[in-house]
Amino acid sequence: MDYKKLANLLFPEINKDINYYFEKYPKRKLEKNAQVTRIAPSPTGFLHLGTAYGALIDFLVAKKSNGVFYMRLEDTDQKREIENAGQIAYDMLCYYGITPNEGYAGNNKQVGDYGNYIQSQRIEIYKTFAKHLVEIGRAFPCFCEKSENIEDILNRRSEQLEKTENIETKDPCRNLTYEQIEENIKLGKPFALRLLSKGNANNTFEFDDLIKGKRILRENDKDIVLLKSNGIPPYSLAHLVDDTLMGTTLVVRGEEWYSSLPAHLELFDAFGFPRLNYAHTPVICKLDEQGNKRKLSKRKDIEADVRYYIEKGYPKQSVVEYLLNLLNSDFEDWRLKNPTLNYFDFEFDISKIGSNNPMFDILKLEDISKNIISYYPAQQIYDEVCNWTKQYDKNFYKILTNNKEKCLELFSIDRINTPKPRKDIAKWSDIKNLYNYVFNELYENKNFNNFEFDDKITNENKIAVLKAYLPLYSENDDKQIWFDKIKSICEPLGFCSDMKTFRKSPENFLGSVADISGIIRIALTGRKNTPDLYFISKLLGQAEVLKRINECINLLSNKSS
Repeated sequence: MDYKKLANLLFPEINKDINYYFEKYPKRKLEKNAQVTRIAPSPTGFLHLGTAYGALIDFLVAKKSNGVFYMRLEDTDQKREIENAGQIAYDMLCYYGITPNEGYAGNNKQVGDYGNYIQSQRIEIYKTFAKHLVEIGRAFPCFCEKSENIEDILNRRSEQLEKTENIETKDPCRNLTYEQIEENIKLGKPFALRLLSKGNANNTFEFDDLIKGKRILRENDKDIVLLKSNGIPPYSLAHLVDDTLMGTTLVVRGEEWYSSLPAHLELFDAFGFPRLNYAHTPVICKLDEQGNKRKLSKRKDIEADVRYYIEKGYPKQSVVEYLLNLLNSDFEDWRLKNPTLNYFDFEFDISKIGSNNPMFDILKLEDISKNIISYYPAQQIYDEVCNWTKQYDKNFYKILTNNKEKCLELFSIDRINTPKPRKDIAKWSDIKNLYNYVFNELYENKNFNNFEFDDKITNENKIAVLKAYLPLYSENDDKQIWFDKIKSICEPLGFCSDMKTFRKSPENFLGSVADISGIIRIALTGRKNTPDLYFISKLLGQAEVLKRINECINLLSNKSS
């Protein structure tokens, strides 16, 4: 068959060849060993956590090698496209600091010399490369109707097998003559373009995946679709053309694409282009209600949407470092040894990514976030919680901005100049509930059930402690004097002022000085666990401390009567 004649029949509108595009997009001038990576989401919904996970790999690999990390919008599946999804994806990447330095840049902007970076605007390029495959005898038109299912095809092939033993088991349209194809074109029949595969599934080859390592794969023997009947390429052709012209050196993608790898590699070989390096990432999973492991789902799991973490108030650093923990298991130890360094200083290595699917763990995320926030200075905590509440909790935002100095003092307690800073805030939405007792506008202690008192000490003894403490408190005392006053009421009330003595014979006392402090803490805050009580008392002020102790005495007295 005259393949050039066939190519012109199928693509009469295409008057360029692939060399035109190689001249238009010359080889990148890069430093030695520099990597070119890309994130290429489909605008079919929100940015999935798994996509951010892969994008972080792309970003770090490019950054470490002084390379390029670009964004391409793969919007060829127009039936599933959601308006502004591309913009959302770009904005979310930038929000989390995984910012592309080339490519699609939102707001109808594109940056770089290798565009267009939106696939729906590159159709002529794809058709040019598809035409080239026809010209070299590696692609053919398929006129099979969409409605024809696999059973119909198999039945037709069974009928053919009854007539001859040498039936071709590939797509039947690969054997059409030029005249048959020309007749179908004249009749206006739509066609898809397929790869004419030369693979044999009985043959194997070795491939070195940057995450999975060296694996044995079977050759592709499927005539995969290169152009659909509407002229739009599926991923197989589109990513080959784009990644080749844009100079991509590494494709990072989910392991669900791994089974397609032989077909993609055959396609590179058919063109005679160098194969790319691939890294197939494990998929982030979670347990369902039955305890079965499944992929973190775009439809079922709100945690799959990276905007969820913004709405809940997790710092962007916490989400990124959680993903880093999933990617490189030694990141956690590095962070413990380097609590204040930027995560960019960590020696990320793609070869350290495990092949097992990591489990999504919100509690682990919270632990990481608490550790990160514990090293934030008070001003940063204040600024970030104000930014968050301004959008998600306007009433609390007003309280925070009306009490700025109090907030700065609060966020400094147990955090400044201490080797073990307090770790209680996991996200900005926690602060309102954690510290509501600091703000008179929020604190409600009129109901006894709001107090976290233990039952091991009677209400009468609690009342005695509070009445004894009431006349002693002064906001002008330094911390040692304040604590000495607490210790002074221990012995008269049957409590032990020395913890070592108490531990030796607790049966001789109603409790310890820690219990006394606990009673006072709960009376002032309603909580068993708060930052340093001395500083909390100073923050509340003399009048408020005395008021709350008196209110608590009244509540305890009413409870006892």
